[in-house]
Parts: sequence; C-alpha cells; structure tokens
Amino acid sequence: MIEGLERAFAGAGQEMPPGLDRALTDAIRAAERPIQLIEHRELKTAVVRLRLEVAGEVRAVVVKRLRPAEARRNQLAVQRWLPAGEMGGMAPELLGAATDPSGERVWQIHEDLGDWYLNGAEPGAERVAAGVREIARMHGRFSDHPVLGECRLHGGSLDFGGFEANLRDATRALAALQPPSLTPTPEQAGLRDRLLARLARLAGETPMRREVQAELGGPETLLHGDLWTTNTFVEPVEGGFRVRLIDWDHAGVGPAAYDLSTLLLRFPRERRPWILDGYRRGAEGAWRLPGTDDLNLMFETFELSRYASRIIWPAIALLFRGASWGFNELQAVEGWFERFEPVLPAEGTPSPTHAGAA
Repeated sequence: MIEGLERAFAGAGQEMPPGLDRALTDAIRAAERPIQLIEHRELKTAVVRLRLEVAGEVRAVVVKRLRPAEARRNQLAVQRWLPAGEMGGMAPELLGAATDPSGERVWQIHEDLGDWYLNGAEPGAERVAAGVREIARMHGRFSDHPVLGECRLHGGSLDFGGFEANLRDATRALAALQPPSLTPTPEQAGLRDRLLARLARLAGETPMRREVQAELGGPETLLHGDLWTTNTFVEPVEGGFRVRLIDWDHAGVGPAAYDLSTLLLRFPRERRPWILDGYRRGAEGAWRLPGTDDLNLMFETFELSRYASRIIWPAIALLFRGASWGFNELQAVEGWFERFEPVLPAEGTPSPTHAGAA
C-alpha cells in the first residue's frame, strides 16, 4: 500500500480508483519496497501529479482520469501511431493504468514532464519556435501516412465533415427547444432563434467553405486534436529543446489547419504571423500554406465548428433533463460567435519582428 495515496484523491474531490495502488507500484518498478506519497497537486480536473518516495529516491508521475474510449485513443497514439511515424518521443511515456470496477473510467499513469508547457504570453521566442517546428514536422511526417486508417477508426475525422455534422446536430437540437418539449421564455426563444439563424447562414456557406478546404487544405495527417499551449511541452536540453505533446485523447485525422488554428489562438494576435512563418519552415513540404485570407477562412471554419458543437450538449440537456444551466451555456456560445475575429491579421498589417515578438 502506498502510504498517504488516498488523500491525494480526496483532496481532488475524487475517490481513489481500485487497483491504482498496484498500478503505480508496477509503474515505478517498486515491488516489495515501501512507497510513500510526499506531495500531490491537482493540475486540473481529474489530473493529479504525484511525487512518491521509494528507498530515498523521489519519482514523479501524472495520473489522469479518462473515459474508456479516450484512454484507448491516448494509448494508441502514444504506443502505436507516433512510433509508426518514427515520432515516439513526441509524447510522455504511458506507464500503466487502472480501471474502475464499473468500467466507466480509466486512470492512466504518465511520465511527469514537469512545468515546461508553453505560455502564450511568455518572454522569449526560442521555445515557441522549437515547439512549432516540431509540430509542423509531425504533421509533415504523417501526411497521407498508412497508419491514418487506424487513427480515424479509433480517433475520428477532424475534417470538414465535422463542420457540416455539427451544424446539422446543433440545428436539430435547437429547433426542438419549443412546445410541447419545452416552453422557453421570450428571451430564451429569442436566443434560440438568433442561434438558428446564424447556423442557417453558415449552412448556406458550406459549398464555398468545402471548396476552399478541398483545394487548399492540403493532405490529411495525424492531428493532436486539442493543441493548446498547455498541452505543448518544450524543455531545454543540451544542444536545443525537447518537444512533447500531452493529452492525445482527442487525436484524429484531418487537415493540419485544424491543429494550427487551435495553437495560434493561444497567442496574442500580433505574434501569430511569425509563429505561422516558423510552421511554414518546418512543414517538410507536406502542405504549401495558402495566403492569409484563405487560411483565415479555413481557421474560421474549424473554430465555428467547435462553437456549433458546444450548442448541441446544453440543448440536449435542456430537452431531456431540464438542465437549468442550458440557456446560460447557449448565451455564452452566442457571445463567442459575436466576438470571433480572424485568426491572422490582414496581410500588410505591421507585426513585431521574430525577436521583438518574444
């Protein structure tokens, strides 16, 4: 038994999953030796960093709770897909796992990468540039790679089809928010109708957006699927930097613009052009990036698709569970639509130099 382990999960508002004690013991190869928890920290919901002492040596791991399908996707990305492209070092090592008796949750144990994640506002451009180059290299390496069929099967398609599906699903769910299923207030009905009108306008733009994506979007590749700076770790090492991405549970297949849009939006707008230039230089010729206007259109398509997807679940919760928070969530989504602006500044807009952007 690992001394003190229960308190790490009690503090995070979680019940310690059965079997985690044994899985951790196996992960740090400490069988038959006493293990003591000396520190724990909740990094985010259902993600806990543990520092364990074994025979005077301190070892650190990160434990994350996932749904079974997400856990399987993460495992495949780390252990099969990335190695298939000779990029196995792009993710932290997966050390072990424990599953609840219900089978509804899996706790995976990962190598701890420390606190080397990127920060969009951090000073210094070298770490950002190194991270962007490696992400571009990954997209290039997996461009039309034969493993993509398995990636799509267990991950999903993060492509233009997702945009169309999200519009349809969001429209269906919103349109049902009326009697006899539900009786909204006049304000709530107005919000519903405004969102429906916005979705209808986007649906009318589908042929144009599909054509641009087909012509300029480049080949399919392996996508991380949730490429925030907080999932991008860039650690200084002798002779350069080591880049790794965590949380592959949203991985899938689609155009590189899907990942690139997510990453660029984590940085101040004036820094994005030089970050994009770094990506261009690292893409190994797999995708010849189009001009700013076309890139902005593709980026917008993926971002608005994400917004549309965020309509679906509160609308369903209102319909089937009478969730009181549903309309508040829908109002927040409307705000995102209204505040959206192009990811990249217009061509010719003055921007900081590479060094000055730091």
